Amino acid sequence: MSSDLQWLLLRNNNSFIVKRAVDGPVFSKEPGNLRNLHSYKFSGLANAKTLDITDSPSGIQITTRKTKAVAGAVKTAYAKSSIRPRSGSRRAQGIVAQYAKRGYRPDLRTAALARVSALVSAQKEPKPTLPKKIRGKKAQAVKATSE
Repeated sequence: MSSDLQWLLLRNNNSFIVKRAVDGPVFSKEPGNLRNLHSYKFSGLANAKTLDITDSPSGIQITTRKTKAVAGAVKTAYAKSSIRPRSGSRRAQGIVAQYAKRGYRPDLRTAALARVSALVSAQKEPKPTLPKKIRGKKAQAVKATSE
């Protein structure tokens, strides 16, 4: 079945559709949808080539659908690669560029890079906040009570 026909069947009736506002944007929770927008370009169900980027305990996992996979194959139809947890944004950019250079959905390069960068920044531990210094009248009052 062609991807255009799949989209025509899925675009109105789909369990992944999220409609929040009446005239607002329509979102989608389907796997392989990098921007979570309900559109043909970002659809992980209708397209033959999909790029799914998820967070996992071993780092960031990138899953791609093999182009010559049989329609009935589920686990063997996907190829997985991962980015180590403490690798920087340059590593993420290299991984995303690698898929685009091979011709595997180069139109999703910016969306994939944005998703990987967001996951990398979410995995970073936040810096500890320093206690606020007391200044002015409060500092003088604390100094007077300590003496």
